Amino acid sequence: MPAEIHNTMRPRALVTGAAGGLGREVAIQLARRGCAVAIADINGEGLVETALQIRDIGAETETITGDFTREGAPEEAVEKVLARWGGIDILVNNAGYGVIEPFLDATFKAWTRTLALNVTALAMACKAAGRVMREQRSGRIVNITSPGSRMALPDYTAYTASKAGVDSITRAAAVALAPYGVLVNSLAPGMMDTEMQRSTEADLARANGRNDLQAFLDERTRRIPLGRRAEISEVAEAVVWLCLDSPDYMTAERLNMSGGLDKD
Repeated sequence: MPAEIHNTMRPRALVTGAAGGLGREVAIQLARRGCAVAIADINGEGLVETALQIRDIGAETETITGDFTREGAPEEAVEKVLARWGGIDILVNNAGYGVIEPFLDATFKAWTRTLALNVTALAMACKAAGRVMREQRSGRIVNITSPGSRMALPDYTAYTASKAGVDSITRAAAVALAPYGVLVNSLAPGMMDTEMQRSTEADLARANGRNDLQAFLDERTRRIPLGRRAEISEVAEAVVWLCLDSPDYMTAERLNMSGGLDKD
């Protein structure tokens, strides 16, 4: 087991946005690897299903239902993990929000909500978990970013700007926590068949006056050098690799898993 989490035989993890999609799959894969997994989301019903699947594996779980944009909520989630298991070894910041709107029609509400969850809440979660990991002298944080953080997308600017913020926070947190043996990295997934991806692309098609949704999706898929969309499970495997298996000397890095869409 990597040095960063050798302080416990059962790594203790917190995964946000775990009511479905990538977050659920990451939580389940971490449970299969022997982790105790706390799961957080605003969607309580989805969390119940994720928790059932984790318990079926035989792993321990803690459900944390609430809105991470509320002041103090990320810190409270970390505190619940501490109260349950006495520490935290892994944080996966997966919760995210995005809305399609043309840049010249941008609304304060959309920008505020997007930045509150994708940037501020993520930073506060990193801070809260990072303080505990600093004292433990161990831990790993993985932030979910996006290829869009380095693209000009005028119909999705609030989201892409927020993910550029995630990239910046990842680098800053990595440097702040490096003296304590804590690793902070990010992963940029490609197009996946998640609920958020489906709704976003449907909205994007409408914003561009495209009535044939499947033709629109096929065009977007053809932009991917590997010629296909990512499976949720394979992206989750990469996240889990960063959590448990990546080299001890790897920090402040962005791992692209976009099928070649993000080439830098």
